Parts: sequence; structure tokens; C-alpha cells
Amino acid sequence: LPIGKQSFRNLIEENCVYVDKTEYIYRLATEGFYYFLSRPRRFGKSLLVSTLKELFMGSRELFEGLWIEDKWDWTKKRPVVHISFAEMPYQGLGLDKAISLELDKNAELFSIELKSEDIKSKFKELLVKLTAQYGKVVVLIDEYDKPIIDFLDKTKIHKAKEHREILKAFYSVLKDSEEYLKFVLITGVSKFSQVSIFSDLNHLDDISIDRRYALMLGYTQVELEHYFKEYLLATAKHMGISLKALLKQMKDWYNGYSWDNKITLYNPFGVLNFFAKQEFRNFWFATGTPTFLTDLMVEQTDFDFENINTNISRIEKYDLEDLDLTAILFQTGYLTIKKKNIFNGDILLDYPNREIRESMYAFMLDSLKKRQNRESGHAIVKDMALAFQRNNLERVRDLMEGMFGDLPENLYETDDRRSERFYHSFIHLTFKFLGIFIKSEVATARGYADSVVETPTHIYLFEFKHQSTAEAAMQQLLDKNYAQKYASVNKTIVGIGVNFDKKKRIIEGWEVRILKEKE
Repeated sequence: LPIGKQSFRNLIEENCVYVDKTEYIYRLATEGFYYFLSRPRRFGKSLLVSTLKELFMGSRELFEGLWIEDKWDWTKKRPVVHISFAEMPYQGLGLDKAISLELDKNAELFSIELKSEDIKSKFKELLVKLTAQYGKVVVLIDEYDKPIIDFLDKTKIHKAKEHREILKAFYSVLKDSEEYLKFVLITGVSKFSQVSIFSDLNHLDDISIDRRYALMLGYTQVELEHYFKEYLLATAKHMGISLKALLKQMKDWYNGYSWDNKITLYNPFGVLNFFAKQEFRNFWFATGTPTFLTDLMVEQTDFDFENINTNISRIEKYDLEDLDLTAILFQTGYLTIKKKNIFNGDILLDYPNREIRESMYAFMLDSLKKRQNRESGHAIVKDMALAFQRNNLERVRDLMEGMFGDLPENLYETDDRRSERFYHSFIHLTFKFLGIFIKSEVATARGYADSVVETPTHIYLFEFKHQSTAEAAMQQLLDKNYAQKYASVNKTIVGIGVNFDKKKRIIEGWEVRILKEKE
């Protein structure tokens, strides 16, 4: 299993599983010239770049038995300039110096001495000299945006803007170097606006949501079952479940990413770690979520990212001066395309799978709380699900009140409208999260209870009030006859009116009433 391996050569030479994507790579290398590709982290961008590097350098022995082997002209070898910002030490050296050293390393590989001082002139000199000695150059730039997204925190945004200007000047070299270039690919997580970074590269072909390359990274269901057959059988045996049951669970947990709204994909990192550990848990999300996302969510009081109707134009780019949460969440892999209108570009975004949905609920709940322990929200909601299943409403109240008590004090120093939004966001997230472990929903239309929780024996209808009374909440449940919707269901229906006191940060009122007994 090639966990963490980003070198195509190492992967092949160490006899690791390789899902053959060379048909897409052949199309990429023969049908175009300047490319840009955005994909979330841990999705195989660096492996793609490494594969292209070996391909253009003519390393035929590495491609033995792959789709491309008998279709590529191995006699034509190209010089490759490979620049990766993933491991570049710009935080210590400064971005200018780090890029300069990277260019020097590329030159040394071809025994070329660079005399220019500034990175823009040095880059151009490298391309000119390589072309003169070896022919037109292949330029592969991986994680182009890392020096920017590493500094999106409010306290560091000035550094992100500084890096943006350096990178803009650096990439502009490619604009006037067409006579020296054979092929260019730039990859990253984000797609900053054309004006911000690539203002001079107006012929850059963005294939991020191009249907022709939608399956180039990630594993399809067919690929999973073909290339990992022995791992699937071994894992099913270890878990004591059927292969069919295992595949169903894996699809629920790790599948769901899509860039063409036709075929869904698995994130390779999650799949490989699952086969290694042979247990269902969070792998991709646990590798880290940037803190600036939390800050944006709290600042904009926006925590509802399910079934978002938007347009392609909104999610294809974002600007440092106007960070768009939806665009960021899509580009970084927290949201994916569920529906797409090819005529007008309208799309529907949602979480790709259980791993991301469950992790995001926990992440967002904890971002609203004083304690930044990512396990706390998860543990409390699981306990709450168990309490509902046991019809232990006192325990439900205690858990809910404990979560409310953890909300930061400064939240209540703001205006009532803002604190009201936080309160309802917290309720919404809690019950959405609860729905992963037990049937639960938050109503979005008038005429329904605020939240509904259903167990094998009971249906609980909640009405929440803020700075009011539990009696008023219960009266609304009765006046609106919310229980009528569930009249035909043979379960005990329970109404629960809740009032939250923002000054004391407690559930001030809690009224429970049986609305209908199970027959």
C-alpha cells in the first residue's frame, strides 16, 4: 500500500499498488500545452506530477504493463523543471530565497550554472539554457498556492498578500517563454482569481472540473474493486462481514467526491489507511483543518453547508480580499458537486461522505465552544443518541445544557441578533450531527417542529425558544399541532419545549408532554 508515497518511481520500484491512470495522463500530455489543476489535499496531485516527470524523461521501465507503455514515444526525452512548494523552506528562508534555491537545484541536475540574481530572471535563464542544450522544457509546479494558504489566518494575511505578489511575478515568466516550453502543469488546492496570480497566463487551461479529467485522480468504484481485491477480501474476513457489506460501508464512509456529477470517487488517502488499519474511522479529515476556516465560520455565523445551491462561477476561484466560505470548502474537499446543470452552470454542493460530514459537524460544534477538543462534540452527541434510545430525557437535557454552557462568554456580549444566530446555529448543528447516529432532522419549513428525533419506540418533537419560556414553546407545539404529521406512526410522540437563557447560559425551561401514546 503506497501510503504517503508521492514518487512514482518509488511506488513502482517498491512494488506498491498503482491504479493505472496513464490513459488520462496520455491525453493530458498529448492534447494540450498549459494546464492548471485544482484538487483537495491528499488526492494524488504530487503523484500525478511525479508520473509526468518520469514520462517526459523517458523512464520506460517504470511504465511496463501500464496502458501508456506501447503508445508513448520513448525516444523523445525532455528536460523537466520540477518545482514543489510542499517541502520548500520558505517559512524560514523567505519565499524569494527558497524559490531561488529550488531553481539552482533544478539547474544542477543538468549541469547548468545560473548567473541571474532575482527569481524572475533566473527562471527565464534556466528555461533558455535548458532549451539550448536539451530541447523544449517541461515545467511541473506542484502545490503552487501553499505559500499563500499557509498564511490565511487573519494575523498573517499580510504575508499571504506579500507571497501572492512574489508568485505572480514568478509565474509571469511562463507567459513570454512559449518558445522554450513543451508542456506546463500547475497544481494546487485552491484556485485564486486570474487577476490575483495568473493575470499574464490567460491561455492557462483550467481542467479542475473538466469532464475529460474528472477521474484522473481518486479511485472509482470499479478501480477499488479491481486493484484492491485482495485487500477487500482480507479486510472483510478480519471484520467478520461479507464483501458486499464491506463495500457498502466503505462507500458510505469514503466515496462521494465528484467533479463531473456522473461518477463518484474515493479519496486515495482514506482508502489506503482504511486497508492498513482495517477499521472505519476518520483518516483524511484528521490530517488537519486550517484554523482560518473556523474564524471565517464564526465571523460570518455560517455553519450550514448542506445542499447549497450555487453556480460554477462562484466556486472556481477566490480572492484574499474577499474569502468566500463556499468556494474554499469546495476547493479544499469539504464539499463536492452533487448536481450540475450543464446549460447554465448551476450546481448543488454537499458533503461527499460520512467521514467528512461527521468530522465537519464535530469541528464546527467545537469551534463554537470554549474547549477546542475535537473529540468533545463527537462524544457528547454519541452519548445523546444513546440517551434518546433509552428514553432518558433527563440525560438529554444534561448533555444539551453542558454543551450550551461551553459556549464562549463573549458571544453574549454582542447584539441579540448575532447571539440568536449563534444559538440557532448551535441547535441546528447538534441535531444534524445527532442524525448520523440516530434518525434526526432540523425542520426548514414553517409548520413543523424545530427538531425531530425518532427512535424505534418514540418520536420527540422539539420547539426551542430564546429568552422566552418553555411553556410558550410547548404551547406552540400544541397550537400548530406538529404531532399531526406523525399520527399514522405507531410510536409514542413526545413534545419537548425548551427555553434557553443567554445570560445564565443554561436551559432555563424544559417541559415534556406525551402527545400520543403508542398503541
